[in-house]
Amino acid sequence: MSKKSFDFADLAGRDQYKLLIGTVVPRPIAWVTTVDGSGRVNAAPFSFFNVLSSEPAIVALGLDLKADGTAKDTTRNIRETGEFTVNIVSNALVEAMTVCAIPFPHGTEELAEAGLTTAPGLKLRCPYIKEARAALECRLFQDIALPTGRAIILGEVVAAHVDDCILTERLHVDAHGLDAVGRMGGEAYASTRYLFDLKRLTVEGWAATHDPGPRRPHPAWTPRGRKD
Repeated sequence: MSKKSFDFADLAGRDQYKLLIGTVVPRPIAWVTTVDGSGRVNAAPFSFFNVLSSEPAIVALGLDLKADGTAKDTTRNIRETGEFTVNIVSNALVEAMTVCAIPFPHGTEELAEAGLTTAPGLKLRCPYIKEARAALECRLFQDIALPTGRAIILGEVVAAHVDDCILTERLHVDAHGLDAVGRMGGEAYASTRYLFDLKRLTVEGWAATHDPGPRRPHPAWTPRGRKD
């Protein structure tokens, strides 16, 4: 099988973007709520997002610019208030999430346009989306300003909100109940409704079961299906 190799130093930014979003998939979606200096709530989805650490609890956002080259409302609000909340996008909220991605004029309350409501934060002034099945309240940990004007925001999670019905006594979140979606390349999204278990191997277990012959699916790859 042949491959085509790319030196990113020779690629335009847009071409780098297309290769990145097409290969790093699926990407979790951070549906970020913030407030501005006047207390108005802003909501916008971002797929350059992930969790980086658990002690301390750190999540990262990659925030792009508006079409005119200025900072997005989310970036400006985080820098002004030092806080934001990441709401997890479930399958039932995908259409509402896309409404919040519309480039409305500054000051528009996207959640009202999407028919959603907010609930007050536990530790921060920033609210979370009441209809979201899980949300993470974050305090600004580090603001990394990139030469292009884009920003990488690191946030320390200071509180979480999780629906009772998807939370176990041992604080495990039921992935089926969360029913999260991820971003693929272009306009494609991915569902987490089809899951499988894969046990972590030990060195001894690998040595005992390793077959140097042709590769085939590991016996631990057992589909779990969908719990309705």
